[in-house]
Amino acid sequence: MKYKTIRLQKEDKVALLTLHRPASLHTINSLVLREMRTALEEIERDESVRALVLTGGEHCFSAGFDISEINELATAAEIRLFFRDARAVFDLVEDLERPVIAAVGGLALGGGCELTLACDLRIAAANATFGQPEIKIGMIPAGGGTQRLPRLIGMTRAKELLFTGDHIDALEAQRLGLVNRVVAAGSLLDEAMQLAAKIAGRPPQAIEAIKLAVNGGVRLDMKAAIALESRCFDNLVATDEWREGIVAYVEKRKPVDPGR
Repeated sequence: MKYKTIRLQKEDKVALLTLHRPASLHTINSLVLREMRTALEEIERDESVRALVLTGGEHCFSAGFDISEINELATAAEIRLFFRDARAVFDLVEDLERPVIAAVGGLALGGGCELTLACDLRIAAANATFGQPEIKIGMIPAGGGTQRLPRLIGMTRAKELLFTGDHIDALEAQRLGLVNRVVAAGSLLDEAMQLAAKIAGRPPQAIEAIKLAVNGGVRLDMKAAIALESRCFDNLVATDEWREGIVAYVEKRKPVDPGR
C-alpha cells in the first residue's frame, strides 16, 4: 500500500515505520492515525517481521498531535473521537506481538512523546528532547501519557513533568529510565536497526511470550502476574521452537530457526 504520511520498509526480519510529515514536524493528524493503524495491522499479519523500529528520523520524532486540525474540529464529540482513535493506535503499538523500538531524534513532545511511551524500548539521539507540555495550554495528555509515564519513571518524577510541562534532554531521559541508551544523531537509525535485528534473531515465540507476560503482568498483583507468566511458559513448552532450543543446547549448537 502507498502511504502519504508515513513510510513503511521491511528489511530481513525488521520493519521500519517512519513518520513523514516534515513540514509540520511529523505532527500526528487523523490521516497519520489511519495510516499507522493500517501499517501496524499489515505488520501483525506478516509473519516474516519479528521486530519494528518506529521513528521520525534523526532530526525530529514528532512534535505531537496536530493542534491545527484539532482546532478545526467543531464539537467536543469530534475532539473526543480524535483522541479515542489516537489511544487505539497507541494501544496497537503497545500490544503488537513483536517488540517495538522507538528511535527518537529531535523533538518527542506531547502525542509524540506518548507514542514513544507505547513502544517497548527507546533509543534516543543526543539531540532528542522529551516532554508533555499540554498543561501549558490547559490540557492534559490524552494519548496515555498520564498512565504510561509514571509506570516508566515513577509517579513523583512523572507528576513533575506533567505539572510543569518542562522538557528533558536525552541524557536526563536516560537517567530517569525513559530511554535505554543515547547515541549520536548520525547513528540513531543504525543503532536501532541493529538492536531490532538482534532481537529479531531470538526465538520469536519466546519473545512474544515475554512481551505478553511483562505487559500483562504490570497490570496485575504479584500472584496473578506469576500465574500469567506460568501460562505463557506452559504454552511455550508445547512448541517446536522450545524443543529445538533445548535439543540445541544439549548438542552444543545454535538452534535452527523454524521460521514463522
